[in-house]
Amino acid sequence: MQHITKTIYLEFLTCAKNAWLKQYKPELASKFELSAFEKSLVANGNLVELWARKLFPSGILIEEFGEAATTKTQQYIKDKQPVIFQSTFILGNFLARNDVLEYDKDNDCWNLYEIKGTNTLKENGEERDHVEDAAFQYVVLCDYGVKIGRVNIIHLNKEYIRGDEINIHELFVIDDVTDKILEREDATRERMNKAEEALFQEDENALECTCIYQGRSNHCSTFHCSHPEVPEYSIHDLSRIGLSKKKLAELVNSGILDINDIPDGFKLSDTQRNQTDVHKSQIPIIDHSAIKNELESLSYPLYFLDYETYPPAIPLFKGFKPYQHIPFQFSLHVLNSSDGDIEHHEYLHTDNSDPTEGIISALKESIGPEGNVIVWYKPFERTRNSELGELSPSNREFLSDINNRIYDLMDVFHKQMHVHPNFKGSTSIKKVLPVLVPELSYKELAIREGGSAMEAWFEKILNASSEEEKNETAKNLLKYCYMDTYAMYAIWKELIKII
Repeated sequence: MQHITKTIYLEFLTCAKNAWLKQYKPELASKFELSAFEKSLVANGNLVELWARKLFPSGILIEEFGEAATTKTQQYIKDKQPVIFQSTFILGNFLARNDVLEYDKDNDCWNLYEIKGTNTLKENGEERDHVEDAAFQYVVLCDYGVKIGRVNIIHLNKEYIRGDEINIHELFVIDDVTDKILEREDATRERMNKAEEALFQEDENALECTCIYQGRSNHCSTFHCSHPEVPEYSIHDLSRIGLSKKKLAELVNSGILDINDIPDGFKLSDTQRNQTDVHKSQIPIIDHSAIKNELESLSYPLYFLDYETYPPAIPLFKGFKPYQHIPFQFSLHVLNSSDGDIEHHEYLHTDNSDPTEGIISALKESIGPEGNVIVWYKPFERTRNSELGELSPSNREFLSDINNRIYDLMDVFHKQMHVHPNFKGSTSIKKVLPVLVPELSYKELAIREGGSAMEAWFEKILNASSEEEKNETAKNLLKYCYMDTYAMYAIWKELIKII
């Protein structure tokens, strides 16, 4: 290990052992691979930084790394260069590479700016927030001998609405966090010392992965390397167990990791108890009467609807906010009567332009004034419809009517009307589908999940390198979105059989 960067330091704060393994166990590299969604976050962060630099037109970028970067930084500091991008300082075992360093000639000091690709100061709770990022940089620079004036965090303005062109001064918010930095300086120094001690020692067993006290979604990438005793499906997969840290800690400290070992009298929520009971018995819970009441309340035609969207950090089109989802595609399966044939309608926007009017026009051609619109997780579709209504006021009434007719098929599973051991506590369509309709699968598709779909549209449709690439991507996107709505129809049909 060469130096502790800000990234490594923040990883240490989340899980010390995971940070150590990332540095010393290259054979585990496959576990560190980013998902399509995580890659999009990185790409958005890089794009935000490029735009934020426009706030400092006199800035000079240091493109070198390591010792070459520190040499150039020292020269720019000596010359009192007005603004430096990516200034680099190496102090002992620590390396700080700063987004923006601005010389304050009135006070003969340097103002530090951290650029963040989010629209708030927080990133992942209290333990990993952007102020701690800046505090790390501040400590390194101060100890290096650089006189720091103010410390600021630049992030996106969540209320900004793009006009014909982007106004960078309205797009960004600059928060002065100097007082917060000074309040936590001593604590940050202490944490940095602990990181140095832990990450520069050779015995990995001296470090502990405390993720065992977190729900599955918050486990580090090397969790199973540190905790091979934890089953693939464990107490960490109990519904919302991550929000019940006391309950989870009690189980872990009692040596109970397998769901089968949870005592019958242990206090669980109703949902957790159902999940535990079906796992132990391997017998599903099916409330036929409740499912029957739900499905019989629906009126025909039934419209099975799903959107695909792209949420860019920097708004691509007029009227959009940072990270506002752009609906670029929908799939719609329509069933006009209980014994009718299923029809399919679809739309994919393939021009490098705002899809809003195109997608609304296609929806109006496909969805009539009667019948329920069936989705999976209604808050998402409802929010998209409301946003489309804001973007196209003349169609607001139509989109509002769709929202009033939406039925969330996930409710059957979320409300515990159907609980199956193989759902493993999830109500995701990709968990429910293989259980109820095993002959359908996403596995053979080139695009299998939403994160890949959004990236494919942006990279291969809006910015395609060739017509061939664009056409192939369009075909794959249509297949993926088709599967989402057909899967809902197939699950609905299976529920009808069950009741």
